[in-house]
Amino acid sequence: MQRKRNSPYDGLQKDIKHIKTPSIEVWKNQYPEKNYVVKVETDEFTCICPKTGLPDFAKIEVEYSPNKYCIELKSFKMYLLFYRNIGIFHEHVINRILDDFVKSSKPKWAKVTGVFNARGGIVTTVNAEYKNE
Repeated sequence: MQRKRNSPYDGLQKDIKHIKTPSIEVWKNQYPEKNYVVKVETDEFTCICPKTGLPDFAKIEVEYSPNKYCIELKSFKMYLLFYRNIGIFHEHVINRILDDFVKSSKPKWAKVTGVFNARGGIVTTVNAEYKNE
């Protein structure tokens, strides 16, 4: 019989939509009538595996078409740093980043992609997309 291993991060996943995250600041877009795409990326993203407690490393890419607001990059960097000590599944973190990003900037369209480094020989890529309809 295999014994279930408890992690200090067990239970966090059920309320992941409700954890308090830092705000993402915005500034007023002077070209809301134009359709253009902004791409922001980092290969320094870290979070914690909720099963093992070990760090997960990823490249995070955000593409969006601004409407009235653009994101302020320093605040977005600080927002991403918040996850460094959070136990969260890859699928959850990408969807949560998208939710918070959309809530703050209200874009016409946004896509968040996370490419997580190999763990046990498996690379995980998660995409989440938002369309303002």
